[in-house]
Amino acid sequence: MSGGLPGFHNAPVSRAVVVAAVLFSVPFGFRSRFLDLGLSYQNVYENLRIWRVIASLFAFSSSPELIFGVALLYYFRVFERQIGSNKYAVFIVFSMTVSVLLQILALGYLKDPSYNPLTSGPYGLIFASYVPFFFDIPISTKFRIFGLRLCDKSFIYLAGLQLLFSSGRRSVIPGLSGILAGLVYRLNIFGIRRLKVPDCATSMFSWFSWPLSNISYQRLPTVPTDENIPRHQTRQMEGAHTTTADPMEPSIATLVSMGFDRASAVQALALTNNDVNLASNILLEAQSATA
Repeated sequence: MSGGLPGFHNAPVSRAVVVAAVLFSVPFGFRSRFLDLGLSYQNVYENLRIWRVIASLFAFSSSPELIFGVALLYYFRVFERQIGSNKYAVFIVFSMTVSVLLQILALGYLKDPSYNPLTSGPYGLIFASYVPFFFDIPISTKFRIFGLRLCDKSFIYLAGLQLLFSSGRRSVIPGLSGILAGLVYRLNIFGIRRLKVPDCATSMFSWFSWPLSNISYQRLPTVPTDENIPRHQTRQMEGAHTTTADPMEPSIATLVSMGFDRASAVQALALTNNDVNLASNILLEAQSATA
């Protein structure tokens, strides 16, 4: 399933989170201190250390979790492109804070040694992102594998399930806490979805561009209109629309239902070979560029 343009174009906050996860996970992994980072009843209620809480937000507990977690963080950068870095930074802080608070409450309520310590890593952010993924990302293709009905979103769900049960019950609580945090953000309690961080704060994330800023991408028109697209591409899109009008119609209807005008939807689908997700990303980026 496509997560939009390759690399971290228009997603500096996501890039910073990925870099932080790697930088926290790798050094602690070399020292075999993964199990010391997760939150536990003793570490929270008897001997609280702030550095341990901060480290537990970013350092994954094992190499497989690091691989799956970074892959999901990379895919979910699409939400930063949709709502903008200013709002996405608020989403990150809110989801991770609420998730940690829910984990602390769960540890205090359960007091079960089998849950100690909980799995560390940005579970709150990852599983909170599944809420907008479920509600806002449309299904573009459906298919069958060994009689099972699947869609292009199924692989993202499967990766999440792998991460959710990677450490048994110790990873379930952080995952469920993240989902609840995402639902709370979705409900827009206290108008949280309207909050933005200052531009100067999000600009600091560009410091984390190395070495990912060198990834090339296809430059897009800033406004999805004929005037911003070269003439030879316009002719190609018109030809593509003429020859593939019927197959594109469901995709056009999907984009129109998301609030885009039909002409822009046709152009974006022609540029992306009828990929609804990538086309929606193009249209959203074009809107943010003109906002």
